[in-house]
Amino acid sequence: MSSAGPPPIRVLVVEDDPVAADAHALYVARVPGFTVAGVAHSRAQAVRALDRGPVDLLLLDLYLPDGHGLHLVRAIRGAGHSADVIAVTSARDLAVVREGVSLGVVQYVLKPFTFATLRDRLVRYAEFRATAGEASGQDEVDRALGALRTPQPAALPKGLSAPTLDAVTRTLRASASGTTAAAAAAALGISRITARRYLEHLVSAGRAERSPQYGQVGRPELHYRWIAVR
Repeated sequence: MSSAGPPPIRVLVVEDDPVAADAHALYVARVPGFTVAGVAHSRAQAVRALDRGPVDLLLLDLYLPDGHGLHLVRAIRGAGHSADVIAVTSARDLAVVREGVSLGVVQYVLKPFTFATLRDRLVRYAEFRATAGEASGQDEVDRALGALRTPQPAALPKGLSAPTLDAVTRTLRASASGTTAAAAAAALGISRITARRYLEHLVSAGRAERSPQYGQVGRPELHYRWIAVR
């Protein structure tokens, strides 16, 4: 008898910023039980991706160049697509949250967020899916819904700011051969120690890798390289 587990949950990443889209796709691919079904940078691309093949979950940025993400959700519901939605947004507008809930948005993730934050949301979503079936009573219904209702972890480690992280990320991503903390610091006008903290954060988040770079004299310097999403 086969012991194979359930098929992976197929996720469509919908995000207009290419850097963020790559990062979100990489995050999803690192969580066991999930696979990236595709990446779309607009509502139109998302609709085409949904029409091409099955998708279980949308990781959906709400602010897209060709319209609001909730308009996309409304449109795909009308077209018969039943994929669940985790909304990604920097907005704190509770009216938008309420509208999203009415359209079937199962969770919200506030930008900027770490891999650990998204991993927690995806794991809890998988637990929610695993409870599919008829509930035996109120307690079982509450447990199923409780899997989705969890406090939001801190978006970034203490002392790191989103604008600086974005600047370091763009600098690293723009360098095909990678960079060092000293080179990143010089390019951005920040201290070498600060640049290294942000580069190390990208490594721990799975968005970059480091390796020693040996020169002619002295100790080797760490060299950082962006990890492209496959």
